[in-house]
Amino acid sequence: MEQRNWAGNYIYSAKNWYEPDTIEQVKEIVKQSEKLRVVGSRHSFNGIADSKENIISLQHFNRVISLDHESQTVTVEGGIIYSDLSQYLEEKGFALQNMASLPHISVAGACATATHGSGNNNRGLSDAVVAMEVVTANGELVQFSRTNNQEEMNGAAVALGGLGVVTKLTLNVIPSYYIRQDVYENLPLENLKDDFEEVFSSAYSVSLFNDWQSETFNYAWLKRRLAHPQEPIDLRPTFFGATRATESRHPIPGIGAEHCTEQLGVSGAWLDRLPHFKMEFTPSNGEELQSEYLLPREYTYEALVAINKIREQIAPLLHISEIRTVAKDQLWMSSCFQQDSVGFHFTWKDNWEEVQKVLPKIEKALEPFNARPHWGKLFTMAPEKVQSLYPKLPDFQQLLKKYDPDGKFRNSFMDTYIFGEK
Repeated sequence: MEQRNWAGNYIYSAKNWYEPDTIEQVKEIVKQSEKLRVVGSRHSFNGIADSKENIISLQHFNRVISLDHESQTVTVEGGIIYSDLSQYLEEKGFALQNMASLPHISVAGACATATHGSGNNNRGLSDAVVAMEVVTANGELVQFSRTNNQEEMNGAAVALGGLGVVTKLTLNVIPSYYIRQDVYENLPLENLKDDFEEVFSSAYSVSLFNDWQSETFNYAWLKRRLAHPQEPIDLRPTFFGATRATESRHPIPGIGAEHCTEQLGVSGAWLDRLPHFKMEFTPSNGEELQSEYLLPREYTYEALVAINKIREQIAPLLHISEIRTVAKDQLWMSSCFQQDSVGFHFTWKDNWEEVQKVLPKIEKALEPFNARPHWGKLFTMAPEKVQSLYPKLPDFQQLLKKYDPDGKFRNSFMDTYIFGEK
């Protein structure tokens, strides 16, 4: 049976597809396999999770194991998706500090690829990981934790699937909180020249959406954290030249907002506002492609101007682009490693033949700013260029060799972009 990713643009090439229910089954599969990779919710758009021989799906590893009120941590199985985890946490009075725009992605997969949400002071999802349980190449369980070895954990948190099968993760949590979401329309690009920092520090999370049909952002989405649900907000009718929307909006102009999280200043729990889309709405298979590049935040306006110069080549292929900020972390293979970052995200129409022609132009425009591509999305950047962007790559290579000396969990993607072997 043909197996595809969520978007439908990638066909997995594995001869054997496993969906184990127990740790013992995982161990046995690992022991008997020469080559092996792991998939979560299949939201990667490239071959990072593929294998020509064997793939394990973690879809049955979807439970919350424990919640420690004192240490404020939650331990989960690797295949659980954020929507299920967040509903459990909210019922217990806890929350995650950050979430991605889609809540239907797996925890292990999102962390392994340095997936992120947004906010000047909010780090990527992987930064919440304080411990991991991994079935490594010899079929044995290995524990990684910040308590036992902080630096090794910095390498393991974003391991790109190269360490083994992540069966369990422990994440930091915080007390539950409320968010209100307000949308403004038509923010001129030129207004970011002097006010970029103020724009993106104006709320807990800020996203700017642009279809690049013009030099104006279609929408600015502001997610403000509240002390309590009825906290009054002195809301301005305009926002750096944009005007407040009087009805709910979808990120893509012209599409109805019924599947989007509630806007117009209506307060709600964190899990019902941080993602752009509602928990109960599971996106259907794709008809879209995605790319993203993260670069140092201080270059934001210059990079936007560079993209604007080629927008006529981008716009015909684009559903929407999103600009958002992420705080720096210390995770070796994170796209935000040691740099406060801004992400340039592109949601493309399902036309890879043409998209792959415009990606090199985007990468050339962003090259002066040392933009790092998202590991799980589409890019055409040369492997040696990707490798040059990660100063801890040699340490990461050694970490993988320590736990997987024969390369059981290496695939074409890892050989190309991590080990430089084509």
